[in-house]
Amino acid sequence: MPKITGARVILTSPGRNFVTLKIETDEGIYGLGDATLNGRELAVASYLTDHVVPCLIGRDAHRIEDIWQFLYKGAYWRRGPVTMSAIAAVDTALWDIKGKVAGLPVYQLLGGASRDGVLVYSHANGATLEETIESAQRSAEKGYKAIRLQSGVPGLASTYGVSKHRDFYEPADADLPTENVWSTSKYLRSVVPVFERAREVLGWDVHLLHDVHHRLTPIEAARLGKDLEPYRPFWIEDATPAENQANFRLIRQHTTTPLAVGEIFNSVWDAKQLIEEQLIDYIRATVVHAGGITHLRRLASFAAMHNVRTGCHGATDLSPVCMAAALHFDLSLPNFGIQEHMPHTAETDAVFPHAYTFDQGMMHPGDLPGLGVDIDEELAAKYEYKRAFLPVNRLEDGTMFDW
Repeated sequence: MPKITGARVILTSPGRNFVTLKIETDEGIYGLGDATLNGRELAVASYLTDHVVPCLIGRDAHRIEDIWQFLYKGAYWRRGPVTMSAIAAVDTALWDIKGKVAGLPVYQLLGGASRDGVLVYSHANGATLEETIESAQRSAEKGYKAIRLQSGVPGLASTYGVSKHRDFYEPADADLPTENVWSTSKYLRSVVPVFERAREVLGWDVHLLHDVHHRLTPIEAARLGKDLEPYRPFWIEDATPAENQANFRLIRQHTTTPLAVGEIFNSVWDAKQLIEEQLIDYIRATVVHAGGITHLRRLASFAAMHNVRTGCHGATDLSPVCMAAALHFDLSLPNFGIQEHMPHTAETDAVFPHAYTFDQGMMHPGDLPGLGVDIDEELAAKYEYKRAFLPVNRLEDGTMFDW
């Protein structure tokens, strides 16, 4: 059995910051795990280096479940994004090792493929409605069958999801947090015209999605969902903050628009009530922030019992290591729904060469043993870590608000 002989954290910033854990064994096989926590990267790097790595040396790398339980229960202070991202990095790296030892891609170890490919959605955004529709048309021309629509709000200087770059969106944009201004009333007036125009231009064979980013009260979210019903959204995402899971009951009472939530969840417990009471349709927790493949499989199995499907977060704050892990997970899952896809920069792809592919709106993790992704450490070392914070949000009267 492969014994863990070493583990170390690799920080690199090829256009944005990534934290990668590399676990090595006495058989010369190594595995990679993503530990990136956007805007708080060094907290996870320290947690791994100072508190986790010393506990891994000498352990049997095949004992994935036991190591997961050791890191979760053994810390006493359970859950939280830092702890769970660190555990996820270890867990993902161990699955990578197990696949390489077996000579199989990870999805085969998870029970094999449940589908031929993974449906993904792209991001279409613009400062104006017209720019957003043009961006959506470009996505459709690339073969995407599902597109997320985000548009600038008239009267607001900046809007979540609207990038400065045509192809890449990176919200962590400054050495100290940028302050944005928000108006819910202006926003609510702006969304329906975008969907109305998108249906006119794209037709009804393309799935349309939208991210609210936790900015509405439950009754406001219910109003938005009801207003969008004629345009049949695939979902509205993060309609309201989910710390109080019962918030979603009120939304459910007023709209049949599907609801997705969970990209900031780090445990099945964050979604327990939402899933049990069928208050959501898609759970968006992801490999890196929710304890790795091992824990996310538990969450997905629980969701399947309540007709909830997955729709994992897949923005560029996940490295290609996590994207690969997500695709293996997605491909194997009977209750898979959809996967978010944002292409990384050429610099990032060069640092993390990978086997996963995109074709006509679908992705596949490839059939290399393990995750099918590697890291060029020499190239990674050329991109030094640069502190970058996510923005913060204020209402027009100056009150701090949800970003």
